[in-house]
Amino acid sequence: MKVILVDIVPSGTKVEDHEDRMIELENLASTYGSIVVLKRIQKRDTPDYQTFVGTGKLDEVRLLGEELWAEIVIIGNILKPAQIYHINEIFEKAKSKIKAWDRVDLILKIFDIHANSPEAKLQIELAAIKHMWPRIFWMWMELSRQWWGWSWAMRWLWETNTEIMKRHLREKEKKILEKLKVFERTRAEHRKARKRKDFKTVWIVWYTNAGKSSLMNVLTHKWVLAEDKLFATLGTSVGKMHINSEDINTEMKIKFHLSEYQWLDILLNDTIWFIRDLPPDLIKAFSSTLEDSIESDILLHIVDASDPKILDKIKIVDETLAKIWANQKKIYVFNKLDLNTWVRNDELKKEFAYLNPVFVSANDKIWLDKLKNVILNEI
Repeated sequence: MKVILVDIVPSGTKVEDHEDRMIELENLASTYGSIVVLKRIQKRDTPDYQTFVGTGKLDEVRLLGEELWAEIVIIGNILKPAQIYHINEIFEKAKSKIKAWDRVDLILKIFDIHANSPEAKLQIELAAIKHMWPRIFWMWMELSRQWWGWSWAMRWLWETNTEIMKRHLREKEKKILEKLKVFERTRAEHRKARKRKDFKTVWIVWYTNAGKSSLMNVLTHKWVLAEDKLFATLGTSVGKMHINSEDINTEMKIKFHLSEYQWLDILLNDTIWFIRDLPPDLIKAFSSTLEDSIESDILLHIVDASDPKILDKIKIVDETLAKIWANQKKIYVFNKLDLNTWVRNDELKKEFAYLNPVFVSANDKIWLDKLKNVILNEI
């Protein structure tokens, strides 16, 4: 599928900042399996009230898209229901076959591809309903204002169809929530069992593509999918990290009463990733999955040390965690050291010393013993 990417940034935005946004949007489109045929960035401080990007930019994109046989225009922001409605209406009036999606539409479709477990599929379905509901409501409000020119038969038909659709979505949402409750109860029982066995749990959080799966593999030997794609994995998994006595220092051995050849088991809880502009409704759709993680003993925040926008990504994850009341002690783990020069790694250690980060390379399997000692010390 051929797509066009359009994004809006304030006029004072640095070139590297809006390029970073566009690269991430392009990676999202690639993950969905699309081919990007055109990219456009527009600088404006105030989005257009009706179409977000403005009718002039829309006409330009539509004409170029038709020449390139594009099927979808993806706006790299979260649009209001009225805006996405007006954009598609403009395309339709121009007799164009191109459709418009916003950033959330694209993320939901990627979710749908990667949702393998029954619970993940239900959560994605719930998120889609929450995303579509305001659009359906807005369309109903907009068309109701046009009823003065309609016949009573047309008005009655629209009212009936709209009410049927709203009732169908309400019933569907109710059924999904009931099914998710079953998974929620099962997970609660598992948490009780872990507490009885005195298992300590660590919740792994990360900005997407920070090398989380690779680190999980070397710590737990679970061998989850490690792909250089956004959202390559979706859902929840728990891995058991064995910490042998020879892997930890003398202080930790004494603290945990470990003799030679003994080990400790710690559970690593791997759930959803974070990404910029992730709407609250999407996070709420995963609330049952996140319960396990929010009740964990500590957080392991994985950071891509090779990313030029490290500080921005850290802030996005920390702000998202604050929204869901996850306020446990955090250990910052700077991964992918192998992709940096030694000079760059030394710079990072000085720049982020206030976070007391642990520097590792999951790919080269270095500094993992230090990470295990830090985890033990915090729990």
